[in-house]
Amino acid sequence: MEFLTSRVVIRPRDPELSLAFYRDVLGLGVFREFPGGTVFFLGGGFLEVSGRGDGSPSQDLALWLQVRDIHATVDELRGRVEMVSEPELQPWGLWEAWFADPDGVRIVVVQVPPDHPMRKDSRPG
Repeated sequence: MEFLTSRVVIRPRDPELSLAFYRDVLGLGVFREFPGGTVFFLGGGFLEVSGRGDGSPSQDLALWLQVRDIHATVDELRGRVEMVSEPELQPWGLWEAWFADPDGVRIVVVQVPPDHPMRKDSRPG
């Protein structure tokens, strides 16, 4: 089995509000647009906002977004999003701050410290 690409698909209750959030508030670049949807660049993957949902998002789902400087990112977002938690160094060694999109999809911004194991290439040989 081979997977060539991937994306997260969100079906918002208010598509225009969510498009504005991801485009204007988070500043994600547009990969492509099509009737009824927009696909954004999301680091090494994609985020598609399309269609219309009628339920609430699962609290089991979260978008994980790695940033270079968590404090600068949170300062930039402050007043534009409601922060759920301020930047905090977690026991597993990552800096994390949480907020949500207009539909309540949880978003965590993460900074990986220079000495964290995630920064090391652990592939064999």
